[in-house]
Amino acid sequence: MAYHSGYGAHGSKHRTRAAPDPPPLFDDTSGGYPSQPGGYPGPGADVAFSVNHLLGDPVTNMAMAYGSSIASQGKDIVHKELHRFVSVNKLKYFFAVDTAYVAKKLGLLVFPYTHQNWKMQYSHDVPLPPRKDLNAPDLYIPTMAFITYVLLAGMALGIQKRFSPEVLGLCASTALVWVLMEVLALLLGLYLATVHSELSTFHLLAYSGYKYVGMILSVLTGLLFGSDGYYVALAWTSSALMYFIVRSLRTAALGPDSMGGPASRQRLQLYLTLGAAAFQPLIIYWLTFHLIW
Repeated sequence: MAYHSGYGAHGSKHRTRAAPDPPPLFDDTSGGYPSQPGGYPGPGADVAFSVNHLLGDPVTNMAMAYGSSIASQGKDIVHKELHRFVSVNKLKYFFAVDTAYVAKKLGLLVFPYTHQNWKMQYSHDVPLPPRKDLNAPDLYIPTMAFITYVLLAGMALGIQKRFSPEVLGLCASTALVWVLMEVLALLLGLYLATVHSELSTFHLLAYSGYKYVGMILSVLTGLLFGSDGYYVALAWTSSALMYFIVRSLRTAALGPDSMGGPASRQRLQLYLTLGAAAFQPLIIYWLTFHLIW
């Protein structure tokens, strides 16, 4: 018996199945969301919808505008209050320096004995900036010297295997607090002595901050040459700074007009100047001796 070609040798029938359609190369996003199995939107669809809905909500826009207005008003208030206590223009004056001024001022702090003219220079009753007047005080050198002192203190403590963040932080904060206390004491002394001058808090902070230069030289000399070198550098920098402070406060800062008046007032002004100068070697020693041993 002849078999039909559609049947196999055992009489089983081969059924032809249609091949499945190949998957699409790209998802159909015509509905607004990427297609997922089961007809559900993609995982980021809810987030995108929520953001678009919030941005399009007029109440939300009004709240955002109101918040921005409050933030702008707060920023203006902060700037206004800051300008009440710190004048940015005055602060810029004390940082108006150049390389030549810094080099000459460092030399003056180390060896001030040959300097002749200590009077500050003026142009139309306005003091010249430090880069044009060597006698003008600045805050650039004290700021950089303070940072250098902290780094040098960390290196000295590391050499002696006594370094720790707490000790370094205590060293930096102590040096800063002593300078601030010195400035407050000078302000109180000027008030009690009724000194009439243009000496501001920034001037006092600059003169008081110059001691960091002597502290750096003392510590560095002590690390290189031991305790003998430390005491020699301490004596030299202290005497130089004392001479600089006396001449600057009496001539450049206070001026001849402020030194007039009754004899008792002149004595108070002289004692204030000498006291500020005599305090310098004490604070330099107090802030540096523990870095050598």
